[in-house]
Order: sequence, then C-alpha cells, then structure tokens
Amino acid sequence: MERPVCLIENHEDGTIRVNQEALEILSRFTQKVVVVAVVGKYRTGKSYLMNRLVGCKNGFSLGSTVQSMTKGIWMWCVPHPVKRGHTLVLLDTEGLGDVEKGNSQNDSWIFALAVLLSSTLVFNSMGTIDQQAMDQLHYVTELTEKIKVKSTEQADLEDDSSEFKRFFPSFVWCVRDFNLQLQMDGKDITEDEYLKSALKLKPGMSVAVRNYNLPRECILHYFHSHKCFVFDRPASKLALQNMDKVQDSQLDPAFIQQTKKFCEYIYEKSPVKALSGGYTITGRALGDVAVSYVEAICSGSIPSMENAVVALAKIENSRAVEDALSQYGEMMALHVHRFPTETQEEFLNLDKECHSEAVKVFMKLSFNDTDQEYQAKLIVSEVEEKYADCKKENRL
Repeated sequence: MERPVCLIENHEDGTIRVNQEALEILSRFTQKVVVVAVVGKYRTGKSYLMNRLVGCKNGFSLGSTVQSMTKGIWMWCVPHPVKRGHTLVLLDTEGLGDVEKGNSQNDSWIFALAVLLSSTLVFNSMGTIDQQAMDQLHYVTELTEKIKVKSTEQADLEDDSSEFKRFFPSFVWCVRDFNLQLQMDGKDITEDEYLKSALKLKPGMSVAVRNYNLPRECILHYFHSHKCFVFDRPASKLALQNMDKVQDSQLDPAFIQQTKKFCEYIYEKSPVKALSGGYTITGRALGDVAVSYVEAICSGSIPSMENAVVALAKIENSRAVEDALSQYGEMMALHVHRFPTETQEEFLNLDKECHSEAVKVFMKLSFNDTDQEYQAKLIVSEVEEKYADCKKENRL
C-alpha cells in the first residue's frame, strides 16, 4: 500500500461501517499479519508514531490544530521489517474525547474495535501517568460491556472477562512530552518500573479507592503484557506544527533515540494476530473478522470472539472448497484432449491424482474445520459431482 485507507468509517450520525476498498486490499494479503493499533486522546501525536513504524514522515494525517484529523480507523499494510513472510498492519484510530463529537459511545466502540483487531495495542498520552491519564483510559473499564469471548448466549449466563488476558493484545503505554526524572526514592528506575508503579493498587474499599483502582485493575487483568516508553518533547512549538516536514536533524536527539527504541520493540515483540482458540490469521481473515464485529455492533449485539471464529471458519472453508473444486476441474480439463481414456483404470487413476491435489488445496486453505464438515462436503458432494460429469464426458 502506498498510502493508508480508512478501514472503519465513522459517520456523523454515530454509525460505523467497514470500507469495501480496505476489504479488497486486505483480501490480497495471504500472509500472516501483525496488527498494531494506536489509541488515545486526540491531538497527542498518535499518527506520528504510526508513520515512524512505516519509516516515513507522512502517510497517516498529521494535524497542526486542535481539531482531530483522524476519523474512524485508518489502515496501512506494509511488509514486516523483521518477520519475513509477514505483513505489518497499522491501525490509526480516531482521537478519543473529541469535543466536536456528540456521541461518547462512539468512542467506546472505536476503542473496543482497536482491542479486537490488534495484536498490540498502543495507548498514547501526554505528560505523565497520573490520574488524569488514567481517566482517559476509562474506556478499558467498559470493555466487559463491549466485548465477549464466548457467544452472547453463553456470555449472558456468566462473566467471561477472566479470559480476556488469553485473547487480548499486548499493551504498550507511550507517554509523550515526558519532563520528569525516572527516579523513585532517590534511585533510577526503568520505564517499565514507572508503569508498574503507576498501576499499583491502593488498599481499601472506599468509593474513591475503588474508582482509583478500577482502570488499573482492568489493565492488569485484561492484558497479558505491559510495556512503557517515555518520549521527550520532540521539538519547538513551531516545529511541532509541521512534524510531517521537519527533518530528523531538527528534532531532539533524545526523542529520535526513544522513537527508534519504540519501533524496534514493536518490530521484534509484537505477535502475529490470533483469534480465540489461538488461530493465527491472514490479512484476508482480518477483513472478515472486522466485518463480523462491525455487523454485531450495528445489529445492537455485543461482538463475540467465539462467534467471529465461527463466522470466519464458514467463510474461509467455503472459499477453500471452491478453490479445491476449481483445482480438480482445471486438472481434469488439462486431460480433456485425452478423453476417452484407453481404459477405465486410466480414468480412475487420473481422478485419483486430481482428487488428491484438490484435497491438498483444501487442507492448505481451510480454517478450523474441526468436525471435517467442509472436507466431507468437498469429497462427498462437490468433487463427486465433478467426477460424474467428467466420467460422462469420457464415455462420449
């Protein structure tokens, strides 16, 4: 992709929709995907970080005013810089808390979709990790109302949030314009130790303590790993208004080094996107699950990871049957000029060879066909019908 495209459109009436152009692009990516999404308050430099991961200064839109630039969720797919044979998918999300938006629930759904679609979630904030920054993360406390691991019927009967950690992305907190010393009790600490300290729970059961602990508990409970990066202010105020044009030589060397460190971590540590059950997916499958989640939201139900796997299996296995059947037909067609075969045995051997190749195609493309329903359909129904047609033609 030469430029980003909108994956999830966010309309002024509060509705969301998957962009068909983005789906068509994703359908061409048959490699496994590493999906990195960035979330956070608007006008905090989220898009800049995503552009640096691509290795360029522009791409995702950078604004220089107080107005939020990104609407919905924008996507950029590039070859993974480190993992050969993989695609890096970057998702730049609409800024949270935009005063121009009238529907706060819309923010919650954008946040939930970023969690559902990514294998690494980057939360971007300004200044320090304080209570104000935690308050910006109140969306994480609403995830039990926005996401279910099991089908909604099962989820209505039990709380499945304890399983979030198994399927949620890794969590990276980026603190921008950080101007404090990384010290505690007179000793130097690491960025990760700073985050660990900020996530420490307070003892007690008062309302104030519970409110203080809730977002911290959710971050600790829902995400399986936690990483922190702090960034110095990159440049002067004037330069900040033109970050897409500023040369690295004009930026603070410490900021450049911190950005490089962040990018290297994302390249090395961000995992391949996997669904409930541990199934790693391709770009095409990522588009399919995005459709599944958005359709659930638009229908008024809660997106279920389990239902997404079921829906994806139906789509992928139906495609696998079609491709396998096409392979069988093409191979048999190559031998049409030899019909009729000299002997019945020669025809049976030809069918056996083509049938074997068709099954190989299906096995390569199939997804979660645990009860072999689609494989049986291929062998018993579809290929048998093709075989009968070829057998009739052979007799002619």
